[in-house]
Amino acid sequence: MTGTDRMPPLDAAAMTAEQRQAAQELAAGPRGGVKGPFIPLLRSPELMDRLQKVGEYLRFRSSLQPRISELLMLAVSRQWTQQFEWAVHAPLALKAGLPPEVVSGLQEGRRPAGMARDVEITYDFWDELTRTNGVSDDTYRRALEEFGERGVIDMLGVIGYFTTVSMVMNVAHTPPPDAAAAPLASFPL
Repeated sequence: MTGTDRMPPLDAAAMTAEQRQAAQELAAGPRGGVKGPFIPLLRSPELMDRLQKVGEYLRFRSSLQPRISELLMLAVSRQWTQQFEWAVHAPLALKAGLPPEVVSGLQEGRRPAGMARDVEITYDFWDELTRTNGVSDDTYRRALEEFGERGVIDMLGVIGYFTTVSMVMNVAHTPPPDAAAAPLASFPL
């Protein structure tokens, strides 16, 4: 993603009543403000409100361990070369216990080596889903045994949600939170 931010933050004075209400509700939640994908999404306040509630569940209350959710967030960010999401979630993934070699493997666009069993099952599920638009019986069985039905659905939710926000930010040319951050190389490498 290059170029000028197509959908920069809205001036509060120029917002509609619906946009102001959606922004206030978002700021009152765990995110604490309108940032990242919510800046462009604020152009459609009802969509932003509904999506942010899905994202809040997936980030803060899903059945998945944070390192599993963060792995999926990084995989999707890498797939879409989404600079903002990568910059935000790479440190969170490390803090959640994802090994640095797994994060660097994803950053480099390759299958990480030395993954723990649950991380490998998660990676394989994401990889097969994004390559084939589905998963085989074996991949599904492994994910089901590891995470249960709720976990499988939560994994799909994370993948779908972060795909959506990655598309939004790539189209909007949303800049990373730190302009000095090393950008992801274009994908595929």
